[in-house]
Amino acid sequence: MSLALALLGGATALARSPEATVKYPKPPVTSQIDDYHGVKVADPYRKLEDPDAPETRVWIEGENKVTNAYLDAMPDRKQIRERLTKLWNYERFSAPFQEGGRYFYSKNDGLQNQAVLYVMEKLGGEPRVLLDPNTLSKDGTIALAGTVVSHDGRHLAYGTSASGSDWNEWRVRDITTGEDTVDHLKWVKFSSAAWTRDDKGFYYSRYDAPAGHELEAVNKDQKLYYHRLGTPQSEDTLTYARADDPELGFGANVSEDGRYLVVFVWKGTDRRNRLYFKDLSAPGSDFVRLFDAFDASYSFIGNDGPTFYIQTDLDAPRKRVVSVNVSDFVPGQAPKLTELIPQSDGVINSVGIVADRFVVQLMKDASERVRLYRLDGTFDKEIELPALGSVGGLDGKRADKETFYAFTSFTYPTTTFRYDFTTGKSELFRQPKVDFDPAAYETKLVFYPSKDGTKIPLFLVYKKGLKLDGRNPTYLYGYGGFNIPLTPSFSVSRLAWIERGGVYAQAGLRGGSEYGEDWHRGGMLDKKQNVFDDFAAAAQWLIANKYSTANRIGILGGSNGGLLVGATLNQHPELFGAAVPAVGVMDMLRFHKFTIGWGWTSDYGSADDAEQFKTLYAYSPIHNIKKGTKYPPVLITTADHDDRVVPAHSFKYAATMQAAQGGKAPILIRIETKAGHGAGKPTSKQIDESADVLGFLWKNLAPRPSVLKRAVKPAA
Repeated sequence: MSLALALLGGATALARSPEATVKYPKPPVTSQIDDYHGVKVADPYRKLEDPDAPETRVWIEGENKVTNAYLDAMPDRKQIRERLTKLWNYERFSAPFQEGGRYFYSKNDGLQNQAVLYVMEKLGGEPRVLLDPNTLSKDGTIALAGTVVSHDGRHLAYGTSASGSDWNEWRVRDITTGEDTVDHLKWVKFSSAAWTRDDKGFYYSRYDAPAGHELEAVNKDQKLYYHRLGTPQSEDTLTYARADDPELGFGANVSEDGRYLVVFVWKGTDRRNRLYFKDLSAPGSDFVRLFDAFDASYSFIGNDGPTFYIQTDLDAPRKRVVSVNVSDFVPGQAPKLTELIPQSDGVINSVGIVADRFVVQLMKDASERVRLYRLDGTFDKEIELPALGSVGGLDGKRADKETFYAFTSFTYPTTTFRYDFTTGKSELFRQPKVDFDPAAYETKLVFYPSKDGTKIPLFLVYKKGLKLDGRNPTYLYGYGGFNIPLTPSFSVSRLAWIERGGVYAQAGLRGGSEYGEDWHRGGMLDKKQNVFDDFAAAAQWLIANKYSTANRIGILGGSNGGLLVGATLNQHPELFGAAVPAVGVMDMLRFHKFTIGWGWTSDYGSADDAEQFKTLYAYSPIHNIKKGTKYPPVLITTADHDDRVVPAHSFKYAATMQAAQGGKAPILIRIETKAGHGAGKPTSKQIDESADVLGFLWKNLAPRPSVLKRAVKPAA
């Protein structure tokens, strides 16, 4: 039988009976065996690491046919998609910011693929379109990746990303005319732009042009450049580079007074960094390595002349604010720090200076607060927020008397407020209108014990009046890594889930920053197993407290969260009724060999190290799938332009799991085209993917009434 006929036959059988044994396309197989410190490890699907190889393309086409046949046969997908489209169709605004007397904000009318950037000549004035990314491509797959306005409000430096790639191209737009200038910068990645005080140009970081395979090739040797307006990129001035350590990356910041160029020196995803500065008022001056021990995190907040204000976790795992006088600094010696805002019971997420006050975003029990302090460190007041949730915005300058912020929570659509520093009051600026009644839902924060007794925060969102009978389809979400917290936020797809009667559960696992650096360290490197234990314990708590039962709990996570889903599913297949690992890191032995993957070794470790190999090999999703195990239904999602977590992870994971499945539940992979890791994904693609994921979860976690009756029938 030809491959085409085999694929067609498998798809047809699946469409008629989704529960029947699925016929998957055959992946290309190799006899590749690698030696890791004396341990022989087979990698039979190594050929799938090349997404453009003819064999891989045939396999992808076959997998998409199988997956689409299953998704097309789901009884609730059409209804879910229609509801998602209606819910998604509401105006969404970002928090405004002011520069050069002009106000800027982004807005999506509802179903636009990309948000549009607007400018107003004064607050409350008539807005006009400054940049509409929807005009840059027919299908909405070119997105804004960054915007920085010059101090005089005359020019906009902006980056764009095509098809979700991390690679950006930067241009400059004249804000008055709305026309682009001749400036065009390429091969920019992991960088913004920092305008000089005279607005004649800006600093940015880029890599050398890759020699092919730009979506898979390793990214190292980033360099910091200065670009002068009106000149070609070839004439940009190399400002800083480190040939002695090609893993270093650079983020530029020019102090508000224009005197200092401050460089944030990073290495992969390690939260520790270095901080250097250069006095721009002294031509020819060298960079000063202010914090160079790589012993903690250091972020430049602002300055009063030579007095720098710094946010750091040095001797403070929940972070604090200190000052340092750089005129007294002696190279080679530790800087003398003066503590201004000490570590508290919450974790400092960010600090800015507006209206001569420190504006501090503080996280406590995985939700945020905003506190104001004088520049001498004395407490001023706390800005009252509507509920437990998350905050964004809070931008401004030293002389400003106002700032804007966006607030969101699980049932609170992102709403913008204006805060007046003179009156000390917030006023509603823009509130969206979404087709739902927030009063019909309940949000609850509970704490459950993990395997070792550690208390883990768990947010639960559901319809009021929920019956604790163990029959509720439950969507359990987690991340647990890279010092990233999960805080409350509004999501149309989650709303569509809970209004159908489902429970949404969000766990603040170790590995994140919900409780600071100690929490992060409790879930990284040789402690990574704690994260999987935390996630499994969340499901066990939901079952014990009769929110749900094992065959009604679906787990979902993306990127590092995809690893979380894959590893936890391998260890506890009996705990879950469905799983959706999205753009996951699945091959823990080879992740560091692609794009920026080497940078994750600070959290994961590397298989190149003998001891770390043992830890990684013990939980790597691909390497711990057990042949003959009856896994629940799995929907793997990835994208062909994902150059953060390359799709090879998901390809190899899907092929391995399909070959090992001992039951009849489907193991499917959904491969998005012209999309990347998630950032900038068009609204239309977000709706399509959400409909597929929610339809998949609902089909497998919410049985029809006849099935329910059989499931709860008492034993004889």
